[in-house]
Amino acid sequence: MSDDNQQILEVYLKEYEKLKDEQTQRIAFRDNLLYVTLGVLGAIISFAVSNKANYYALLVIPWVCLILGWNYLVNDEKITAIGKYIRLTLVEKIKKETANNDIESIFGWEIAHRNDQRRKRRKIEQQIIDQITFVFSGIIGLIAFWILVPQPLGIIQILCWIELGLLIFLGVEIIIYADFGKGR
Repeated sequence: MSDDNQQILEVYLKEYEKLKDEQTQRIAFRDNLLYVTLGVLGAIISFAVSNKANYYALLVIPWVCLILGWNYLVNDEKITAIGKYIRLTLVEKIKKETANNDIESIFGWEIAHRNDQRRKRRKIEQQIIDQITFVFSGIIGLIAFWILVPQPLGIIQILCWIELGLLIFLGVEIIIYADFGKGR
């Protein structure tokens, strides 16, 4: 291998290292969003049910679910995109520089974890958890509000329908961005 090829290979390996660092940070942030969401929902519900005058606080739940759910989705998509880039683009660049067709063995984990026989089941289970956490929780907050405040002002009713529409949109986006693929 020439010095030029060696330098290019070092750049690609450094790129891989940086991508994995970013992916790891995004995974930690994404996963913590679940806990943050549960904590915030608990606080809002506790406040809302402490006094009848606080029932309107339930209308904050859909916004919390929407904003944190969107952040969860965006980070999840970037995590997937980084993995896809490594598997499909970076591996090919390194193969080209090294003329080594076995280079995939160095990046084995990037492919191996996607070949697990339980992957599809885990991804479906994760979809269910995501939908419950970010969509269903927001809808339950709206339903609770409608039950506890049966005749809200007209503008509040419009707000509720907007919130419901946005939560449904988020639920659809979570499904669209799900990566059920296997292998490379």
